[in-house]
Amino acid sequence: MAVKIRLRRMGAKKAPFYRIVVADSRCPRDGRFIEEIGYYNPTTDPTTVKFDEEKAVKWIKDGAQPTDVIKKLFDKAGLKDKLDK
Repeated sequence: MAVKIRLRRMGAKKAPFYRIVVADSRCPRDGRFIEEIGYYNPTTDPTTVKFDEEKAVKWIKDGAQPTDVIKKLFDKAGLKDKLDK
């Protein structure tokens, strides 16, 4: 089972709000997921990103692959330093 950390789109039309979830890569974007670890709101100024760092590190160490957008969000939050340790 290939596990990914990715965004799940929520919110109204033209007002997106995303949840950061851990899901099987074969499931649809807004479908079933394993665990929710945070959220991302690009419509606020500045954008809002909040996630549980402990859960994110645990899932990455267990083999979950973050998508490109999630990697950028994690890097901005300084999670890359915690993964190197």
